[in-house]
Amino acid sequence: MSDPIDEFSFLPEQAAEAGIQALVPQGERLSLALADGRTLSALRYTPADSPDAAPVVTFLHGAGLNAHTWDTTILALGLPALAIDLPGHGDSSWRDDMAYVARVLAPDVAAGIDAWTDAPQLLVGQSLGGLTAAAVAASRPDLVRELVVIDITPGLDPNAGAQQIRDFFAGPADWASRDELVDRALSFGLGGGTRRKAERGVYFNSRIRADGRVEWKHHFARLANAAAGATAPEPVDGQDAVASVLGESGWEDLAAVAAPTTLLRGERGYVTDDDAAEFARRVPAASVAVVPSGHNVQEEIPRELGARLRAMAAGA
Repeated sequence: MSDPIDEFSFLPEQAAEAGIQALVPQGERLSLALADGRTLSALRYTPADSPDAAPVVTFLHGAGLNAHTWDTTILALGLPALAIDLPGHGDSSWRDDMAYVARVLAPDVAAGIDAWTDAPQLLVGQSLGGLTAAAVAASRPDLVRELVVIDITPGLDPNAGAQQIRDFFAGPADWASRDELVDRALSFGLGGGTRRKAERGVYFNSRIRADGRVEWKHHFARLANAAAGATAPEPVDGQDAVASVLGESGWEDLAAVAAPTTLLRGERGYVTDDDAAEFARRVPAASVAVVPSGHNVQEEIPRELGARLRAMAAGA
């Protein structure tokens, strides 16, 4: 796969693949200097006919992904949008303390929403991004008018569906080529179903080092690698990189959210019937809906998700 002209060069191809007829939005890479010297990065998308429109929907991706996971969903959405690279992912800085849990990530995300939007957002988070979105909504209600959590609950069993992600990232720390990463993604049933989609995902989620080796952009892979007994440093709290994001604090955050809340769970995703029932018990004011997808709803059914979110945004 040859390198694209820029990171938004894939958008027309993605729109065509998904059968989306709307004009391709303009994309822009944003960067925010945080108080401790780290950088928060994000992607801003504006409709071609409204280049100055401020975001109305903000997206937070899952562990091991990056802001580009939302590209096709945003194409289908057709509204001004912001997609943030969580700390330790994409072009955002890694954390020295390796603390990638929702309440630690939330202040950085809130700083980004403060800087890059001008009104309360429909805040959408998938997996780790969903728990982070709940922590943002709980701590900064002024930034969030409605919350959508996709295929995650705090009580989800880390040894069930999420084990696939742990195993996938617990491989070598670096690779000879991006093709090797594509092969690995496809062997795990990841990557979007076609080699071309997997190539795009790997391009956005990896970088070539000065020595020519390829590594994942996200720090999460190092933590999963460490949990598998490799030589990478252990997280400072000694917790598994997946299990550590699923603790009781997530339920506390969800209970504190004042904004309308929806859980979207994939019928083949990680949230079980028991998980969904516990969510409904603990967050009785929230809505729960099942969609025909696996865990990465934004990549499996982006048109359906974009349409659903557009309808929710229109209800503002």
